[in-house]
Amino acid sequence: MFVPSLLNKLKMNTKSTLFFLAFLLLSVSFGFAQKNKGPVNIITGKVHIAKYHSYDELNDMTKGDLLKLYSERIKVIVNILPNIAFATKPGITMEAIGIPVTKDNVKALQENREASVNYFDSTIEFQKKILPYSDTSDLIAAIIFYEETLKSLHTYNDYRTD
Repeated sequence: MFVPSLLNKLKMNTKSTLFFLAFLLLSVSFGFAQKNKGPVNIITGKVHIAKYHSYDELNDMTKGDLLKLYSERIKVIVNILPNIAFATKPGITMEAIGIPVTKDNVKALQENREASVNYFDSTIEFQKKILPYSDTSDLIAAIIFYEETLKSLHTYNDYRTD
Protein backbone atom coordinates (compact mmCIF):
# COMPACT_ATOMS: atom_id res chain seq x y z
CA MET A 1 0.00 0.00 0.00
CA PHE A 2 2.81 2.32 0.73
CA VAL A 3 4.48 1.86 -2.69
CA PRO A 4 1.42 2.76 -4.85
CA SER A 5 0.70 5.92 -2.83
CA LEU A 6 4.37 6.97 -3.13
CA LEU A 7 4.24 6.41 -6.89
CA ASN A 8 1.09 8.54 -7.15
CA LYS A 9 2.77 11.35 -5.23
CA LEU A 10 5.83 11.15 -7.48
CA LYS A 11 3.62 11.25 -10.58
CA MET A 12 1.79 14.29 -9.25
CA ASN A 13 5.05 16.02 -8.33
CA THR A 14 6.52 15.23 -11.73
CA LYS A 15 3.43 16.52 -13.53
CA SER A 16 3.30 19.73 -11.53
CA THR A 17 7.06 20.25 -11.92
CA LEU A 18 6.86 19.76 -15.69
CA PHE A 19 3.83 22.06 -15.88
CA PHE A 20 5.68 24.71 -13.88
CA LEU A 21 8.83 24.43 -16.07
CA ALA A 22 6.77 24.65 -19.26
CA PHE A 23 4.95 27.72 -17.94
CA LEU A 24 8.24 29.33 -16.90
CA LEU A 25 9.85 28.64 -20.28
CA LEU A 26 6.83 30.02 -22.12
CA SER A 27 6.81 33.16 -19.97
CA VAL A 28 10.52 33.80 -20.49
CA SER A 29 10.35 33.27 -24.26
CA PHE A 30 7.33 35.56 -24.50
CA GLY A 31 9.19 38.22 -22.55
CA PHE A 32 12.17 38.06 -24.90
CA ALA A 33 9.94 38.13 -27.97
CA GLN A 34 8.31 41.34 -26.77
CA LYS A 35 11.59 43.13 -26.07
CA ASN A 36 12.10 46.24 -28.15
CA LYS A 37 15.50 45.99 -29.79
CA GLY A 38 15.83 49.76 -29.98
CA PRO A 39 16.35 51.97 -33.02
CA VAL A 40 17.48 50.35 -36.25
CA ASN A 41 20.59 52.07 -37.61
CA ILE A 42 21.16 52.25 -41.35
CA ILE A 43 24.97 52.15 -41.15
CA THR A 44 26.77 49.85 -38.74
CA GLY A 45 30.26 48.42 -38.51
CA LYS A 46 33.54 50.17 -39.25
CA VAL A 47 32.66 53.53 -40.76
CA HIS A 48 35.74 55.66 -40.37
CA ILE A 49 39.48 55.47 -40.71
CA ALA A 50 41.90 56.79 -38.16
CA LYS A 51 44.23 58.62 -40.56
CA TYR A 52 44.52 59.72 -44.14
CA HIS A 53 47.95 59.26 -45.69
CA SER A 54 50.16 61.11 -48.11
CA TYR A 55 51.95 59.40 -50.96
CA ASP A 56 55.28 59.74 -49.13
CA GLU A 57 53.89 58.13 -45.96
CA LEU A 58 52.50 55.22 -47.93
CA ASN A 59 55.70 54.86 -49.93
CA ASP A 60 57.66 54.42 -46.67
CA MET A 61 55.42 51.55 -45.48
CA THR A 62 55.98 47.86 -45.93
CA LYS A 63 53.81 45.95 -48.36
CA GLY A 64 52.20 44.13 -45.41
CA ASP A 65 51.13 47.45 -43.86
CA LEU A 66 49.79 48.62 -47.22
CA LEU A 67 47.73 45.44 -47.56
CA LYS A 68 46.17 46.08 -44.13
CA LEU A 69 45.35 49.69 -44.98
CA TYR A 70 43.84 48.61 -48.31
CA SER A 71 41.57 46.08 -46.58
CA GLU A 72 40.50 48.59 -43.90
CA ARG A 73 39.52 51.14 -46.54
CA ILE A 74 37.48 48.56 -48.43
CA LYS A 75 35.64 47.66 -45.24
CA VAL A 76 34.66 51.28 -44.61
CA ILE A 77 33.60 51.77 -48.22
CA VAL A 78 31.47 48.59 -48.20
CA ASN A 79 29.72 49.78 -45.02
CA ILE A 80 29.03 53.33 -46.19
CA LEU A 81 28.80 53.78 -49.96
CA PRO A 82 25.80 51.53 -50.67
CA ASN A 83 23.82 53.54 -48.11
CA ILE A 84 24.75 57.16 -48.89
CA ALA A 85 21.29 57.91 -50.26
CA PHE A 86 20.08 57.32 -46.68
CA ALA A 87 22.98 58.26 -44.44
CA THR A 88 26.71 58.96 -44.49
CA LYS A 89 27.31 58.55 -40.76
CA PRO A 90 26.41 55.95 -38.15
CA GLY A 91 23.57 56.61 -35.75
CA ILE A 92 20.98 57.51 -38.38
CA THR A 93 17.93 55.34 -37.83
CA MET A 94 15.28 54.17 -40.25
CA GLU A 95 12.68 56.11 -38.32
CA ALA A 96 14.73 59.34 -38.36
CA ILE A 97 14.73 59.43 -42.16
CA GLY A 98 11.09 58.45 -42.55
CA ILE A 99 11.40 54.75 -43.30
CA PRO A 100 8.63 52.88 -41.49
CA VAL A 101 10.06 50.45 -38.95
CA THR A 102 8.08 47.43 -40.10
CA LYS A 103 9.02 43.81 -39.85
CA ASP A 104 9.63 43.69 -43.63
CA ASN A 105 11.82 46.82 -43.66
CA VAL A 106 13.89 45.65 -40.69
CA LYS A 107 14.28 42.25 -42.36
CA ALA A 108 15.40 43.92 -45.61
CA LEU A 109 18.00 45.97 -43.75
CA GLN A 110 19.25 42.88 -41.90
CA GLU A 111 19.53 40.94 -45.16
CA ASN A 112 21.44 43.86 -46.68
CA ARG A 113 23.87 43.83 -43.75
CA GLU A 114 24.40 40.09 -44.07
CA ALA A 115 25.03 40.46 -47.81
CA SER A 116 27.58 43.22 -47.11
CA VAL A 117 29.36 41.05 -44.54
CA ASN A 118 29.42 38.09 -46.94
CA TYR A 119 30.70 40.28 -49.78
CA PHE A 120 33.39 41.79 -47.59
CA ASP A 121 34.48 38.41 -46.20
CA SER A 122 34.76 36.81 -49.65
CA THR A 123 36.56 39.88 -51.04
CA ILE A 124 39.08 39.82 -48.20
CA GLU A 125 39.65 36.06 -48.63
CA PHE A 126 40.35 36.63 -52.31
CA GLN A 127 42.62 39.57 -51.59
CA LYS A 128 44.60 37.70 -48.96
CA LYS A 129 45.55 35.22 -51.66
CA ILE A 130 45.94 37.46 -54.70
CA LEU A 131 46.63 41.03 -53.53
CA PRO A 132 50.18 40.30 -52.30
CA TYR A 133 51.11 39.82 -55.96
CA SER A 134 50.06 43.37 -56.82
CA ASP A 135 52.58 46.06 -57.52
CA THR A 136 53.32 48.27 -54.51
CA SER A 137 52.75 51.44 -56.53
CA ASP A 138 49.28 50.17 -57.54
CA LEU A 139 48.46 49.47 -53.89
CA ILE A 140 49.52 53.00 -52.94
CA ALA A 141 47.44 54.50 -55.77
CA ALA A 142 44.39 52.44 -54.72
CA ILE A 143 44.73 53.46 -51.05
CA ILE A 144 45.01 57.14 -52.00
CA PHE A 145 41.97 56.79 -54.28
CA TYR A 146 39.94 55.09 -51.52
CA GLU A 147 40.97 57.72 -48.99
CA GLU A 148 40.00 60.54 -51.37
CA THR A 149 36.65 58.83 -51.90
CA LEU A 150 36.13 58.66 -48.14
CA LYS A 151 37.17 62.30 -47.72
CA SER A 152 34.56 63.28 -50.30
CA LEU A 153 31.84 61.95 -47.99
CA HIS A 154 32.48 65.03 -45.84
CA THR A 155 31.20 67.16 -48.74
CA TYR A 156 28.27 64.91 -49.65
CA ASN A 157 25.71 67.31 -48.19
CA ASP A 158 26.97 70.06 -50.52
CA TYR A 159 25.31 68.18 -53.39
CA ARG A 160 21.89 68.01 -51.75
CA THR A 161 19.30 70.55 -52.81
CA ASP A 162 17.07 70.51 -49.73
